[in-house]
Amino acid sequence: MANGVAGALPAPFKPTTANDRLKGSFNSWFWGSIAAAALIHFLVIAFWPDMTAVDPGSLTREMQAVDIPPVVEIPPPPQDIPRPAVPVLSTNIDISDEITIQDVTFDANPVENLPPPPTGAGVDLSETPAFTPRTVEPELRPAQRTALQRHLERNYPPTLRDAGIGARVVLWVFINEQGQVQNTRVQESSGYPAFDQVAEQAMRAVTFSPAMNRDQRVPVWVALPVSFQTQ
Repeated sequence: MANGVAGALPAPFKPTTANDRLKGSFNSWFWGSIAAAALIHFLVIAFWPDMTAVDPGSLTREMQAVDIPPVVEIPPPPQDIPRPAVPVLSTNIDISDEITIQDVTFDANPVENLPPPPTGAGVDLSETPAFTPRTVEPELRPAQRTALQRHLERNYPPTLRDAGIGARVVLWVFINEQGQVQNTRVQESSGYPAFDQVAEQAMRAVTFSPAMNRDQRVPVWVALPVSFQTQ
């Protein structure tokens, strides 16, 4: 029985790998995962506490009425200021000799012919500035000029001095027959009342040589400037 076969031959041996074993267990892992997921969802739904929304309620606040202000009418813009007229020099002016003022000279009006000072009962020359004829003007002597300057320096308003402000005051000064200052008035103010007051006080503190009309002493009003200057 060299060519005979007593039975079937066994199948050849085929080794298995890890991949093959993983593929073989896929079905059991897949269905097991599905069952576990279903069980977890069921437990969560069954035992999860009930959740309810809280009613926040309604928040109300009383509205306050606001008074509307009245409508303000905007005034129209001011009108443009007209340009000043340009002065034009006229060459057609005819001045008659009859209205021409004659030149005033001392030759035509000698000192000897000047009228005497006004006199009479009830006449007070010191009340208001007025012209008094005179041949010699009153004069402030050097010593009195120095005293006037010192008075101005000593009583210079401190605020204006510190600010470096100077000014000029023109005073009407009434000087009597003895050369004493009897009255003062501001003819041209400095713009600062303190300067005007100090100038009047300083002028009342000095004496002049009296004014003369021919050989007679006369009271006179004179206009005198007083300057304030900082160093």
